[in-house]
Amino acid sequence: MSATPQPIRTIPGPALDYYLGQGYYRMHQDLFTCRFLPIENELYTVHWLRLELARVHYGPEQRRLLRLAERFTVRRQPFRLTAELEELYAAYRHSITFDAPPTVEAFLLAGATHNIFTTEVLEIRDGGRLVAAGIFDVGARTLAGIMNFYAPEYRKFSLGKMLMLLKLEHARTLGHHYYYPGYVVHNYPKFDYKLFPCPAATEVFDCLSGQWRPFSWPEVHRQAAGLLAEWTEDDFLPNDEA
Repeated sequence: MSATPQPIRTIPGPALDYYLGQGYYRMHQDLFTCRFLPIENELYTVHWLRLELARVHYGPEQRRLLRLAERFTVRRQPFRLTAELEELYAAYRHSITFDAPPTVEAFLLAGATHNIFTTEVLEIRDGGRLVAAGIFDVGARTLAGIMNFYAPEYRKFSLGKMLMLLKLEHARTLGHHYYYPGYVVHNYPKFDYKLFPCPAATEVFDCLSGQWRPFSWPEVHRQAAGLLAEWTEDDFLPNDEA
């Protein structure tokens, strides 16, 4: 008698919505959160973001990029790990000046044979050539941006920002409530591009109160001060050293 096959497990859309709303995010095949980021022997505070889609309004630069997208072929499809994606990512990774995982597989799967998230990809093609890819996870009422990468010679088209807008627009067509772009880091502007779509519609998660608040840099400063006031070195010691 053959064994009954086990169902393939995936994270239900409402569950992903819930954890994103609690300041969690995808890492490989897990959900995680963090409050601090060590960079070059300095400790910075992390602040998770989301955009309330009903309040998003674009300015001239956002509208320009959406018009520019019309010169390309944009296609959305379920995520599948392909050599074409890996080759594009390898070229992108070679061109950047910050640390990044070595491959798409390492970023998303890390050796897992099954993706537990409902993941899709936006492909941007120039003719038949894949020049940019934006990978995202879909919940019941949310969309979480995971990766954006592009051919280095297309940098002038701001394809990373364009992909953020295209993901956001897709979330709006689905009737979703929120788009989650990741986090910013207090006093470390490398991540500030995540505010590009619409700062006025952006909220920042206050992990000490468990509430989302309208984004502003004074609010981030306030939250950072509260996090650092609670920090002690014991929080970062292994259990057998604490």
